[in-house]
Amino acid sequence: MASPNVEFYQIGSSIRKPGKYFEFNTRLAVRTLPGNQQKVLMLAQMLEAGSATPLQAVDVFSDEEAATLFGRGSMAHLMAAEAIGCNSYLQLQIIGIGDDSAATAASGKITVTGTATASGALSLWVGTVRVDVAISANDAAATVATALNTAIAQKTALPVTAAVAAGVITLTAKNKGAAGNDIKLRAASTATGITVAVAAMNGGGIDPDIAPALAAVFAAGHNIVVSPYATSAALTALRTHLDNVSGPLEQRGAIGVAGWPKSLSTGTTLAASINSGRITLGWHNGSVKTPAQVAAAYAAVIASEEDPARPLNTLAMSTLDVTELADRPGRNEQENALYNGLTPFEVGSGDTVQIVRAITTYTKNADGVDDVSLLDITTFRTLDYVRKACRERIALRFPRDKLSSRTPDRVRSELLDVLYKLEELEIIEDVDANKAALIIERDSQDSNRLNGRIPADVVNGLHIFAGRIDLLL
Repeated sequence: MASPNVEFYQIGSSIRKPGKYFEFNTRLAVRTLPGNQQKVLMLAQMLEAGSATPLQAVDVFSDEEAATLFGRGSMAHLMAAEAIGCNSYLQLQIIGIGDDSAATAASGKITVTGTATASGALSLWVGTVRVDVAISANDAAATVATALNTAIAQKTALPVTAAVAAGVITLTAKNKGAAGNDIKLRAASTATGITVAVAAMNGGGIDPDIAPALAAVFAAGHNIVVSPYATSAALTALRTHLDNVSGPLEQRGAIGVAGWPKSLSTGTTLAASINSGRITLGWHNGSVKTPAQVAAAYAAVIASEEDPARPLNTLAMSTLDVTELADRPGRNEQENALYNGLTPFEVGSGDTVQIVRAITTYTKNADGVDDVSLLDITTFRTLDYVRKACRERIALRFPRDKLSSRTPDRVRSELLDVLYKLEELEIIEDVDANKAALIIERDSQDSNRLNGRIPADVVNGLHIFAGRIDLLL
């Protein structure tokens, strides 16, 4: 007897009353691949003045909204400004973290001395934000310092507060912790007779633990998670979180992003200590932006590319500062970074800061052997999307099916269709060549389970072209 070709889910076969009965079947409706919009989560310190509840992720659509939610001049406010400035269509959530109770705030000093013998101006840079005051002839140092202190107070988005005494302005980070030590200060005077000296921000200690924030969003399903701290402790916690949420049971694939504005040697040392195929560390050597700001800009640009297999080379981060010529890494330094888990940035045409090649911090396997399998951040982004596409197709087609002898072939057919569609979008390739390796079979121990092996030959990025030019006379 032939098996039935029509299967009903709501109309029972025991009906005896005459009638014409129709049910709706939506299981076959979706024949396309799922979307891949990138949802970004930023972890960031907030101020007590912020209206947001600590350790609760909230949607953020503008830097002004971030200022209200997390406090003006807070780390969260500055990160939001960087990210939205780079990608105005960013799907952004921020989870505010309070200062550690034992933390100390970083501070720096601006010391003004002398008496002006001619007019001019004194300029202070906090990161990339410039504060100017006019100087008139015969102005004393204390007068200039007081005017600068007033001007600083008017720049409410700065990450520091200011106090003045006897010609010395003390700047204190609004957020406590070691991250405040990364706030860069610079000052200059054009008025003859007035000199200015800068003592760098220091003394900040004990950044808050990001683990409670990560635990609070464990089930949220973000695609990109940004750490404001480029430290081994913070990135280790992030690595653990990413491995857990991206694993085969949770299946919420995500990558982590951090920023590094300091030296190549310290950056590669940090990358080696993390060695994760899901974390990328952006290196903007000599930047006056903080690691948190660099990470925010980098993550926003990654999120702008929804095609998981497309390389991120040359994408620009419009809010990042153009570094001094002496700080820009040369080719040898960039190659060194790319061999040691650090993603270099460079200043391209039009003075735009661009990604050279987005790689992960993963360089060695568990045995300490060099391993390039997860070199590019696109690899895990692609695998996560392939899994999402396969998983959603199976969930749509077989929500509560029976497991009969026909089921494995039906499942295999649906998965093969998904793989062909992925190939059409150049996310994977060589499906025909690999389809013999697509195996769906019953489990030998659990009679209610199917097992599958799905080959995914991910499409690689075109990073290098080499050509030989032959001279013909």
